[in-house]
Amino acid sequence: MPIAHSNQTSIFYTTDGDPALPALILSNSLGTDYTMWQAQADALSPYFQVIRYDTRGHGRSGCPPGPYRMAQLGADVIAVLDALGIARAHFCGISMGGMIAQWMGLHASGRIDKLVIANSAAKIGSSEGWLARAAAVRADGLDAIADGAGARWFTPAFIARQPGQVASLAAGLRAGNAEGYASCCEALAEADYRDHIHAIPNATLIIAGRDDPVTTEADAQFLQQGIAGAQMAVLPASHISNIEAEAAFTQTLADFLRA
Repeated sequence: MPIAHSNQTSIFYTTDGDPALPALILSNSLGTDYTMWQAQADALSPYFQVIRYDTRGHGRSGCPPGPYRMAQLGADVIAVLDALGIARAHFCGISMGGMIAQWMGLHASGRIDKLVIANSAAKIGSSEGWLARAAAVRADGLDAIADGAGARWFTPAFIARQPGQVASLAAGLRAGNAEGYASCCEALAEADYRDHIHAIPNATLIIAGRDDPVTTEADAQFLQQGIAGAQMAVLPASHISNIEAEAAFTQTLADFLRA
């Protein structure tokens, strides 16, 4: 399987589409893996070389002992681009992936063309809350987190409409690596870009979920106001908007990238 090497850690990635097309890299949320982007990969691969990868500690990527830092998660993205010989790519990240997107805009903007920050914030939650979650997961595993995942990720209407899909995503979280999850929680605990997002130079789109209780419309508006020229779209979804509002998310993403 394709692997990039970053700080002695293996980072799994996969590609769809012609390598001669513009590159688009997609970054998963906490507790998921590259498969969360399947619908977008299917729809966009005629127009982009779509690159999906598993954040360290997730899926098929390596899981070295933590804590992790956003600088490591960003370096992993650069390692994937280097492995593919890609100088610049569009980048779209959701939730934790949206935090990685901000790191890329601040520290590796020359490797990024357009930037898409979905269902994220300049600071997600509290540092204390993330550290408490990391400690709980290390002590007790991922079962309790997985039990509540559906309600955090999706609206009640979507859960009722697509119970199998929600259950499958929760099962994937339950089967994940507790140390990797906890270590990414610690990366989120230290990530705070509220005083820095004004320095992101890339053309940027912010995507919010109208019913997202985790990263709210107000969080998205803060990002839009802080990043010069940023656009914003609000979709009828909760936190994992690329799945709940699949068609609208994909169209919004494509319109921005192809403009």
